[in-house]
Amino acid sequence: MPPPGKSSGNLTGSKAYGTGASTGATGGDSQNTSYGNRGVAGVRVTGAVSGGVVNADSYYHDHHFYQHHQGEAAPVAQAPKGPLPSTTSTASSGSPQAQYSPRSNKMGNGASSNAHFTVDGESMDVHKVKALVPELRHEIKRRDKIIEQYDNQLRQKEDLLKEKENEIARLKEEVHKLKSVLQLKVDTLKSQESKPDLLSTIDENQIEPSKGPAKKQGVSGESPSSKTLGYVDLTHHDKDFKSKQLIKDALLSNEFIKVLAVSQLREVIDCMYEKKVTKSSYIIREGERGEHLYVCADGVLEVHKDDKRLGEIKSGGLFGELAILYNCKRTASVKAMTSTTLWVLDRRVFQTIMMKTGLQKREENMAFLKSVPLLKQLPSEKLAKIADVLEYDFFNENEYIIREGATGDTFFIINKGEVKVTQMIAGQSEPKEVRRLKRGDYFGEKALLSEDRRTANVIALPPGVECLTVDRESFTKLIGDLNELRTKDYGDEARGAERPDKYRRSGSDSTISPVSDRPVSKEFENITLDDLQLVTTLGMGGFGRVELVQLSKDKSKTFALKCLKKKHIVETRQQEHIYSEKKIMMEADSPFITKLHKTFRDKKYVYMLMEVCLGGELWTILRDRGHFDDITARFCVACVLEAFSYLHAKGIIYRDLKPENLLLDARGYVKLVDFGFAKKIGVGKKTWTFCGTPEYVAPEIILNKGHDHSADYWSLGILMYELLNGTPPFSGSDPMRTYNIILKGVDHIEFPKKISRSAHVLIKKLCRDNPMERLGYGKNGISDIRKNKWFQGFDWEGLMNLTMTPPIIPKIRHPTDTTNFDSYPRDMDIAADELSGWDADF
Repeated sequence: MPPPGKSSGNLTGSKAYGTGASTGATGGDSQNTSYGNRGVAGVRVTGAVSGGVVNADSYYHDHHFYQHHQGEAAPVAQAPKGPLPSTTSTASSGSPQAQYSPRSNKMGNGASSNAHFTVDGESMDVHKVKALVPELRHEIKRRDKIIEQYDNQLRQKEDLLKEKENEIARLKEEVHKLKSVLQLKVDTLKSQESKPDLLSTIDENQIEPSKGPAKKQGVSGESPSSKTLGYVDLTHHDKDFKSKQLIKDALLSNEFIKVLAVSQLREVIDCMYEKKVTKSSYIIREGERGEHLYVCADGVLEVHKDDKRLGEIKSGGLFGELAILYNCKRTASVKAMTSTTLWVLDRRVFQTIMMKTGLQKREENMAFLKSVPLLKQLPSEKLAKIADVLEYDFFNENEYIIREGATGDTFFIINKGEVKVTQMIAGQSEPKEVRRLKRGDYFGEKALLSEDRRTANVIALPPGVECLTVDRESFTKLIGDLNELRTKDYGDEARGAERPDKYRRSGSDSTISPVSDRPVSKEFENITLDDLQLVTTLGMGGFGRVELVQLSKDKSKTFALKCLKKKHIVETRQQEHIYSEKKIMMEADSPFITKLHKTFRDKKYVYMLMEVCLGGELWTILRDRGHFDDITARFCVACVLEAFSYLHAKGIIYRDLKPENLLLDARGYVKLVDFGFAKKIGVGKKTWTFCGTPEYVAPEIILNKGHDHSADYWSLGILMYELLNGTPPFSGSDPMRTYNIILKGVDHIEFPKKISRSAHVLIKKLCRDNPMERLGYGKNGISDIRKNKWFQGFDWEGLMNLTMTPPIIPKIRHPTDTTNFDSYPRDMDIAADELSGWDADF
């Protein structure tokens, strides 16, 4: 029996969840536990108690019932005698309430007999309820553990969500961060097959005749020493240290510019000038042609395209770098949101810096080489090759550059510092100093002849020595055996040829040898524009169109008439390139180069009347087939190689090789066309003009290091890859991305299985990063390429004699059959007049 004053059917404690509560009936235990902010619904319970109907929570909290306190029963107030008023109380959270109602007789001591409860409509006695309590407690604990697990998981998910939100915010910031007005970083998950970046750098809005891959477009800058535009004087502009450092940091953050030499970087910084921009002014407008690079010194700039905001540029931001390489249309606008200060670099200033620093280095190297008796009799073009392959090596003080008795294969010229030469003398235990050498002196020249043992020690003196070096292997590949060269008579003296003391402007763009025009055939000398009748369009591009024309008096005679808009030529400053194209093509007489018969001009156009090749463009055939097999690709590359052999022998570089510029004649032989970027630079010379198609340009062109015919061998390797694979190896969503991929090198390209091993090896030999190491540039020239394994068994004699059967023989039914070409719409635009007179000699 329970003690007097205590009920046999006491309440359990209430479980509180912050905004909710749970209650239950027990037979003697009571509990009060907090669980944070969560609640469990209570159970409505009715039972017989002394004194009427009460609310369980009210009685519990008012201590009308007893509860355990520290494991013992605590006394509670005596229940009032007589019937209690019916009472109802609801938990503050609105949770269900537990209610007791009397259903049995009272006993004198306040206990009830035969007590039972109704729970959710089910009647049960107190013993049954007691039996349920442990089970309910266990269930509550189990659910508490589950809730705790869910709490932990929720916290982890919340933390992960915050991380993801931060990552998204960071990525969004990167997306909108503008490294250049012409190169915006957009969604990195975008595939190469998707649309190009918003800030793509070339205007390619021309109409394409059919679906599929678009034709690759060539790009070109002006000559740094352009006669039309005049020479550029490099002017230094004063800056404080803080401004110089800001510009330097901005330039070094750019993938393209950070590869400049220290001297070039210093000159660029000194030549940049300050420009103040007022709020709401435009620095760049979409659609305009650009020729400046900018660094933001202070203020905020906004970038937008088609009235859509793309991002902001703040202090230290660099943009517009593509414009210092060549002419291109701006594809976004930049507006000053505040008063802004900019540092500006002009394209022609940048190109002049690159050319002058390159020439200066080359001139110094040439001067050093000419001071060496062993080399001074070599012709200039061979000395130029050695000058290009010289490397700079630095030796710390007291470091042995050469040890007596050791074998060596390297030749040294001192550029900075001083060395001492020591030698073992008979009767002495220590080497004796015999001489000192300084800047301009050389040693180790016998290593170029043979692998003789060194006869002395050469030691660097403080603070160290910088030497120009060349090893025997590089020397032999480029020049040949020096023993043969020493005694070889090149005929310079007999010819009365001058050997200038300085290599002044020898590689500059101004030293173009005149191209003597091939006399116009009598067959064409009397033809005028009025004698030509338009048939259809064969091709179109940024400068104009190529039309199929026929003689109105003899329709069996057809030609290709290249029509170039004079206004566009002047706007893009390409006058010298157009003249160069005319002169080179008028001189060229090779079965692998399209012939230029005559030129014309009027107020709107300049015209070139050329032989027509109705076999179609190689690009179209490649597009339709997907890719070529080895036999077809080999024939096409061999034709190009013969064209290069002819051009390079005349000191001409081509610079725009791609399938779009290769045509098939009626027999199926491949011919080079479009000489807009070709240039006669002479043998052993270089040029600094940026020219070519982004996917095909060599690294030295991108880096403005100066280039020569070795750049054509690079493009030959790219052509091989594209013919065998269907697409070129280097391709990005915009030109600047493409250039960055090219600068990583061909070793980063994965070759598909359809490219054979021998082709793979040849492509890599042609596409070496160092121009001097490319196959075809060595002493044996193009013959090294002809002897390569990929050409094994090829009928070179049959190709040169035009007796070989081509792998593709086009079907041509009549002189005006253009079924091998795509269809193009008629040109409805009327070109503007251009009357400046630059084409007077055209």
